[in-house]
Parts: sequence; structure tokens; C-alpha cells
Amino acid sequence: MSSLLRRPFSLLPVSLILAGAVALPGIVQVSAEIPAENTEASVSPEVSAEKSESSASPEESADNSEVSASPEISTKVVLLLGRREISVIRDGEKLGPWPVAIGDPRTPTPTGVFKVENKVINPQYQSTKSGRVNPAIGVASPLGDRWIGFLQSGQNQFGIHGTPWPYWVNAKAAVTNGCVRMLHAHVRQLFDVVEVGTTVEILR
Repeated sequence: MSSLLRRPFSLLPVSLILAGAVALPGIVQVSAEIPAENTEASVSPEVSAEKSESSASPEESADNSEVSASPEISTKVVLLLGRREISVIRDGEKLGPWPVAIGDPRTPTPTGVFKVENKVINPQYQSTKSGRVNPAIGVASPLGDRWIGFLQSGQNQFGIHGTPWPYWVNAKAAVTNGCVRMLHAHVRQLFDVVEVGTTVEILR
């Protein structure tokens, strides 16, 4: 759940921290090592043994760029943990719902009303425990090619992100370290319609 995000051209303060990870301009540092391919372990921003799809990212060239803006139209992200589905209500129209993988009962996804704190294209995963940086960027990264942070807690920040192993998302599993995983195609759609400041409502 803890990750550090570094972006080449940072628009946010140099030390921004993601759930379970530290966010710097360009790297997403997680507080745990990425588990084996077929296991789910908690990592920060929260890269637990991620099983997500590997669709190519149209913007993989935009290395670790962080996006910052303020919402101008009425947009709200709604996550229903019971259904394990996420949607966007934008100007009265609903986009989705899309399936998600959520926090394990021991490391649950927080509930409540939050705001998008940061958006990062091609985040890079770095363990906050070992300091190791996962060289993968883009769809092969444990965080996929999109990160939407919505709650900072200490050195950790919870976020919505992609995953290179789609199995857990399709199964709507409760296996993460608190973050919300989506399929690449879906998280890109979500990323494109939310801004820093957009409301994120997480309900049981």
C-alpha cells in the first residue's frame, strides 16, 4: 500500500507519499516487495502480488508524468466495495461500472469520502522496505500505467491503479494492501475523466 511516485517533471511537492509507498517525482515506492506472480502480497501504493492485464498503454512514452488540475465539471467516483465495482458519475451520466480488486480483510480499502490527490502516468514501483526500484514502467509495472491517489495516511497513500495481472480484477478479489486495482483499459478511462480534487466516494 505504500509507494513512492517520481515523475520527471513534477507538479507536486518533491515528497509525496502513496498508500504504503512514497511518492516522489518519478517513482512509486511501495512498502513491501512485490510477491510472486501468482500470489497477492501487500505492497505500497500498493502493489500486492498484482495480477493484471497487459494491454499496451497509448501513453507509455509519457514517463512517470504527474498530472495536476482542478475539476471544472461535476464528476464523482463511486466505489461499491460490496459489489467490487467502480463507476464515475459525470454531469449526471454514469460511466461503468467496472470490476475492481480491493483490500484484503486484514488490509481493507478505506471507506468514506475522499478527493483525488494526485494522478501519475507510468508510475514506477519502489519498495519502501528494501529501497529496490522495480525497473518495469507502463503496463508491466505492478501499478500498471495509471495511478490515481485518493488518501494519504502517514507515509502511505491509497490509490486506484492498473495491474499486470487481470485475474484478480476479473475475479473481483479482496487481495490488495488497501488500494483498488482495475484493468488497464478501464483505469485509463477513469484517469481521463477525473482531475485532482475530484470526489471519491467509497461505500461498503
